[in-house]
Amino acid sequence: MKFYLAKSDPLTYSIEDLERDGKTVWDGVKNAQAQQAIRTMQDGDCVICYHSQGQAAVVGWGYVEGAVWVDAHDPKMSVFTYRFAGKLKTPVTLTEIKNSGLFADFALVKQSRLSTMAAPKEFVSWLKKRAKEFKP
Repeated sequence: MKFYLAKSDPLTYSIEDLERDGKTVWDGVKNAQAQQAIRTMQDGDCVICYHSQGQAAVVGWGYVEGAVWVDAHDPKMSVFTYRFAGKLKTPVTLTEIKNSGLFADFALVKQSRLSTMAAPKEFVSWLKKRAKEFKP
């Protein structure tokens, strides 16, 4: 299993929306680098959910369900089905992530506007220790 991080403005689509819906088509990602990350996703990969506005924090996780496919409305974009798996009791903020001093090279810290990215193994291990309920 590989790990990714996907950002969403919680006013547009939050972890609570994903939990309520059970799953959603993750679309609307236009950045070429974020699209590259989406195209590498496979069924069963873990996608960490990050709220990009307001609290700016990791709030939960889900899984890629099925294969990534080309968006019928825009053949330049790929999309995937994002299935809810769990919510963190206490969000892990970007400030905490930055203050750890461990992830200066992680796109979440380096490229604040990138919406979808691979998550390094070291970050996943750190997150599992920090948020005990994160059990992908």
